[in-house]
Amino acid sequence: MPADFSHAEELLALYARAGFARVEPPVLQPADAFLDLSGEEMRRTMFLTTDPEGRELCLRPDLTLPVCRLYIAEGAVQPRDFAYLGTVFRSDAPEGEVLQAGVESFGRPDREAADAELLALGLETAALWGVFEPTIRLGDAGLFATLLDALNLPPGWRRRLIKDFARSGDLGADLATLKQRPEGGGVTAHAGVLSALAGSDPAAAHALVTDLLSIAGISTVGGRSVSEIAERFLEQAAPGDAEGLSAEKVAVIERYLAIQGNPDVAAAALRRLAGEAGLDLDAALDAFEVRTNFIAAQGIEVEKLSFAAAFGRPLDYYSGMVFELHENGSRAPLVAGGRYDGLLARLGAGVPIPAVGFAVWLERLDAVEARQ
Repeated sequence: MPADFSHAEELLALYARAGFARVEPPVLQPADAFLDLSGEEMRRTMFLTTDPEGRELCLRPDLTLPVCRLYIAEGAVQPRDFAYLGTVFRSDAPEGEVLQAGVESFGRPDREAADAELLALGLETAALWGVFEPTIRLGDAGLFATLLDALNLPPGWRRRLIKDFARSGDLGADLATLKQRPEGGGVTAHAGVLSALAGSDPAAAHALVTDLLSIAGISTVGGRSVSEIAERFLEQAAPGDAEGLSAEKVAVIERYLAIQGNPDVAAAALRRLAGEAGLDLDAALDAFEVRTNFIAAQGIEVEKLSFAAAFGRPLDYYSGMVFELHENGSRAPLVAGGRYDGLLARLGAGVPIPAVGFAVWLERLDAVEARQ
């Protein structure tokens, strides 16, 4: 462990007191899990190799997925809390590697309470480095997905909006496109293929399109791999993608994305929007308010939280609360994470499993402490 990370041992002791057992996943991991979940663009930052059977492997670029795979390998049969501290490898990091810490909590049915406890533990983490009042940014990927379901969007547009929301939170280009296209009745140029794929598993659909492209002799186009081309095809030519939405539905999405404030203020605005638009968001908003109450019970001042409906994190597996802790005025998070209830099923667990966690950037925290 590098000596300059002055609070690393204190951090592990903090997590142990909170009931998180340390795990150390293998450095070498299957590459497909990272590429399937984070997109082919992640390939550019990964260190890749192949095993004797030709399977693509990578040096772990992150520790959340390896910890998830360990839990699944153990049977994923009971709630477990894990902590980690180890090196991850990315070409966009200084010298190709960085020390990452974090925690992952699996299997707890009391989701809102677990969210609040993880946020509080994140604040305790930052406090070890003397960051006692970070800016706390909150969002809710699940609430946005619930809104899109209530609006009954075409499946292709729903996937695209959720994906773009996760990557940037800026849907201006997508909404502009929706406004320009006629509502309903659109037919994509690839409707026959897509009809055959309708209802199929996304990974299987991706594999089929990749195979068809390979059979056709296509390897790369404009620097994109066959897998990247297949991903873009399924995204852009999905059923309903040629259609637009009514001006009223686009206006609801725009109004939703503009909501911000502390969670209590935001909840009132969200309920007002749902009522005026005739949308049933009651269950999601009830959970939102329950979580806020649990956060307050952790001793966190709700008035100091900065919720934005447009705030997402750049990974499309988040399914609920997302958060980031920042030094005031800094763009890069010190601690960040959220809820990802569907991820373990996508990695091979038999059923969806409640999960929430966060990662810690030790170098950034050390830099903040050095400036104090």
